[in-house]
Amino acid sequence: MSRVGKKPIVLPAGVTVTVHPDRIDFEGSKGKLSTPLQPGITAAMEGSTLILSRSEDTKAGRANHGLGRALAHNAVVGVSEGYVKQLEIVGVGYKAKVDKGKLEISLGYSRPIVYDIPVGVEIVAVKPTQLTIRGIDRQKVGQVADNIKSLRIPDPYKQKGVRYLGERLIKKERKAGVTGA
Repeated sequence: MSRVGKKPIVLPAGVTVTVHPDRIDFEGSKGKLSTPLQPGITAAMEGSTLILSRSEDTKAGRANHGLGRALAHNAVVGVSEGYVKQLEIVGVGYKAKVDKGKLEISLGYSRPIVYDIPVGVEIVAVKPTQLTIRGIDRQKVGQVADNIKSLRIPDPYKQKGVRYLGERLIKKERKAGVTGA
């Protein structure tokens, strides 16, 4: 049995669930989300818990069971609490600002990069060097954070670039035999 799939999902107060044959709809204080049900997986409500079960005990069936439960749990947390990722920008002259649905970020290139903020995601520039990304869809929030981080991946020598808040980087020493400053 799938260890992840067999865990019941306890629904917090204020979250309503509608089970369809091919999907599960979630509605909470933050918004609405829908997750698909893989073939062979069924969902049932028992009181204030959601239980997913599978019809066959194959390797693919067990994998889909765990996947379906994880997606449903992420949706429950998203519509009740939401997800937050924080990025920090490190480097001289590196900064960001949000204006009219666009993120303008200067990362040492000849021109600033303009990033269109997708629907369902909110980006706030707490400081010019710190960004907060919020949303109800865990996958979308993580993807947007990773897209912004990939604009300037932290350099292992000078440690400049975009990184997650609190992320520790391993600094490399300069190569032996290099002379000068």
